Amino acid sequence: MKIGTRTFEPDKHCYIMGILNVTPDSFSDGGKWNHLDTAMKHTEQMIAEGADIIDVGGESTRPGYTKLPDQEEIDRVAPVIEAIHSRFDIPISLDTYKSAVARAGLAEGVDLINDIWGCKYDPDMASVIASSGVACCLMHNRDNTDYTDYLQNVLDDLMESVAIAKRAGVADDRIILDPGIGFAKSYEQNLKLMNHLELLKDLGYPYLLGTSRKSMIGLTLDLPASERVEGTIATSVIGVMKGAGFVRVHDVRENARAIRMTEKILQTL
Repeated sequence: MKIGTRTFEPDKHCYIMGILNVTPDSFSDGGKWNHLDTAMKHTEQMIAEGADIIDVGGESTRPGYTKLPDQEEIDRVAPVIEAIHSRFDIPISLDTYKSAVARAGLAEGVDLINDIWGCKYDPDMASVIASSGVACCLMHNRDNTDYTDYLQNVLDDLMESVAIAKRAGVADDRIILDPGIGFAKSYEQNLKLMNHLELLKDLGYPYLLGTSRKSMIGLTLDLPASERVEGTIATSVIGVMKGAGFVRVHDVRENARAIRMTEKILQTL
């Protein structure tokens, strides 16, 4: 699939999406990169460490987050997107579920819209993505945890997002899925989904795994967000073994090395 000017083969290799939170309140790195100069230095560092995509986020979506007005989110992300686009040759993802923010990001050069609500929150999001022609990542999310058949319900929810996107005109080769670890799921449900990630491959789309420093890891290891690198690496390795085409991480270097080692083992007969 094409993201920006680059061709990705997620059925052959697991690519790294480096997280760039330009927020004061993100759960793990809030306030560290919300100035343009520090954001650019961190982007440069992630690229050097092996990031294939930079994912820019202007609103924290940690549990209990406060929704930002569209314009405030745009004011946070637009200058950063423009600066990355002008300084670096790397695809840019925008982490937003709001169509107005997506439009603003696309105007600055965004190559992928990463929607944590899978086009289900904002009724205009799917058409914005379709008309732009960019790729999208549709994450599993819902406003309740009333599952009747948990794993099947997650798959069905994801395919509902796919249907919304396709009805708007988004092409199949523009779609990435995300199981939504940490969203609308209990601790045990997150672990169960991690253990059955291979089910996502049956949906026919590449998938992205986003577990970096999340509470599932913190609860398992009893560690704060700043000390969850090894736990994240373990989930990335499992993701590679179960067919993930992308991982979204804070710690690019460590995950890149683990992925490279895992792939080498899996490719050696």
